[in-house]
Amino acid sequence: MDFGMTAIKLVIGFLGLWLLTRLLGKKEISNLTPFDFVSSLLLSDIVGETLYAEEIRYSELVLALGVWFTLSYIFEKITQHAKKLRGPLEGTPSIIIRNGEVDLKEMKRNKVDFEQLRMMLRQKEIFSLREVAYAIFETNGSLSVLKNSLFDNVERGDLKLPEEPKHLSCCLVENGVIDEDNLSRIGKDKSWLSMKLREQGCSDPSELAYAEWMEGKDLFIIRGCHS
Repeated sequence: MDFGMTAIKLVIGFLGLWLLTRLLGKKEISNLTPFDFVSSLLLSDIVGETLYAEEIRYSELVLALGVWFTLSYIFEKITQHAKKLRGPLEGTPSIIIRNGEVDLKEMKRNKVDFEQLRMMLRQKEIFSLREVAYAIFETNGSLSVLKNSLFDNVERGDLKLPEEPKHLSCCLVENGVIDEDNLSRIGKDKSWLSMKLREQGCSDPSELAYAEWMEGKDLFIIRGCHS
């Protein structure tokens, strides 16, 4: 093995990855666009594949990195200045919840199910869909949330209110299917669920995309099976 050639390739690869990082700007991993993420993976793969391939000279590695940097730079400038192309090239944010109403079509288009949505909301310290006024699914896969004004953070001590126990929400119906384990976990049965649904004008759980229960609150339902 030509150790000198390998060392030169390592230096070139290191500088190449550093330059790409500078090109992309100071972004956290979670803020990378899909293109940024794939681009960094492919670049590292280019360096890795050529590092120990003795038949590939460092000049060829320099050429490969140069072409890749040129394409990345052009793409970055296009997305920055050509606003009409930014959507088709990088994607556009999707409003999954609008004015408290869940958009089932947008969820389906973005391949997001209710369990994933609930997980992303919990990461925002939101434990019930009823608390959300707007939820925007960003192009990098993160969720931006605007809470309903009724659930804005107000210190109970400031209002001199007594301490109130906290309860987690529980999914009872998803995509028209009753979650019998969760129903049993809260000490309820199907007849109780049917009664609660009838109170809200729903006669059949299969009509629902989602139903959520929280102690001390009414049953929260979303109509229209999300499949």
